[in-house]
Amino acid sequence: MGKIKEGGLRYMLCFAAGLMWGALIGAALTSILVSYRMDTFYEKIAYQESVIEDNEEKLMKLEKSINNSNIVLKDIQVVLETDGREINNIDNIEIEKAIKEKFSSLLGKEVKSLDAEILLQVVDKRILKYEEAEYQLSVRKLVLSETLKLWVDITVMEIETQE
Repeated sequence: MGKIKEGGLRYMLCFAAGLMWGALIGAALTSILVSYRMDTFYEKIAYQESVIEDNEEKLMKLEKSINNSNIVLKDIQVVLETDGREINNIDNIEIEKAIKEKFSSLLGKEVKSLDAEILLQVVDKRILKYEEAEYQLSVRKLVLSETLKLWVDITVMEIETQE
């Protein structure tokens, strides 16, 4: 009869240990899943905030020039292309936002009064720094019509750490 109690006790200890391990592993997997989802939502929110800012600025500029019958700059589009290295999505959004901010004062202005060569020089060969990484921008192509469209190559520059 003593052996039956020992077997039952051993069974209960193994069951309790398995239950605890299962709870720990389940909690760890749930934590990983939640943190991944939060990161993706953070990226989506950052992108949508930049889109909202751009649209609000466009709307203000266009409302000012609505009575003007000439062709005016209505939108700015930026196409970013990397040199093969992976760039953080948040940095990608920040770079696009910085480029659009450089040209935001031009929204609502007449296209014929804008000089494409000067616009090209605003961003070309510019260096931006975000989260310990430096990016050099070079404009590959610029199209100026109702929409200013820029094709920008991004080169990740190496940062030398001083010891």
